[in-house]
Amino acid sequence: MRAILTLTTILAAAPLVAHHSIDAEFDRNKPITVTGTVSKIEWMNPHIWIYVDVKGTDGKVVKWQFEGGPPNALRRGGWNRDSLKEGDPVTIKGLMSKVSAGLSATTGNAQEVTLPGGRRVLAGNAEDGKAK
Repeated sequence: MRAILTLTTILAAAPLVAHHSIDAEFDRNKPITVTGTVSKIEWMNPHIWIYVDVKGTDGKVVKWQFEGGPPNALRRGGWNRDSLKEGDPVTIKGLMSKVSAGLSATTGNAQEVTLPGGRRVLAGNAEDGKAK
């Protein structure tokens, strides 16, 4: 009986963990723009992640990661998992993470992504009004 109660509690809490508020982890008062090369992209629910290698002013590569919106919202916004690939140049406009929320200083929330070829697509979450 205890195992059933534990499992039920875990399953009931799962939706709460799956989605979070933008304001809990990212700072709307700290917009950023990062240009670099895509090193990896994870196209999965509940949000995509784009990993970008950015060359610093000292010539060293700094690894950034950006959370995007849900895959289905991004598809409706005009892009898909093949729109961006490893090695592609990319510019991402977004919001800086709140390091106090346990995120690194090189983590952001993507709001707009400029794809290879110059096409700009919205990348934000539905709750912040950026994804269609």
